[in-house]
Amino acid sequence: MFFGRKPGPVDYIVAGLGNPGPRYAGTRHNVGFRVIDELSGRYGIRVDRSRFRALTGTGVINGARVLLVKPQTFMNLSGQSVKAASSFYKIPPDRIIVVFDDVSLPVGKLRVRKKGSDGGHNGIKSIIAECGTDEFPRLKVGVGSPGFRDMVDWVLSPFEGAERERMSRVFPAAADAVERMLSGNYDAAANEFNGITIE
Repeated sequence: MFFGRKPGPVDYIVAGLGNPGPRYAGTRHNVGFRVIDELSGRYGIRVDRSRFRALTGTGVINGARVLLVKPQTFMNLSGQSVKAASSFYKIPPDRIIVVFDDVSLPVGKLRVRKKGSDGGHNGIKSIIAECGTDEFPRLKVGVGSPGFRDMVDWVLSPFEGAERERMSRVFPAAADAVERMLSGNYDAAANEFNGITIE
């Protein structure tokens, strides 16, 4: 629907959640950042402009003009960045796509949702609180269950061994899912990606 349009205000925001700094790079909690990095490399969009308490970059993906966002507030305050960006560009919630880690999904699983509760995820909780709605689409990236381990220690731990190798294939698949979501047909994206496991 956006083909042939002139450059202008963005059509979508894609926010990948994570924590800033080298200490957290490669951890389970930072898969949102990694998916933004995948999209950034794929489309030549430099995500290095400091705005909205985030690193941002603007480009065109599948004909839609997109603002890629990596909040730099730390996870629990992610909503401050998302709210600031969406308010500036006047982007409605149904065009704010949020990518984040999900401990209820095994490594290799993706899940597209049009809306929903925070599910105990502090980044999503912050976005819901700041934006005043839970009706924004999201892509959940499975990072595995901590089992009997401490939850904080788990999400701040890196992928290792076979999981790390599998994630090298999950990130491109997650970027594919975001591309489909940018068509606005979230049901179709869910039908395509929710039933598969990336091996």
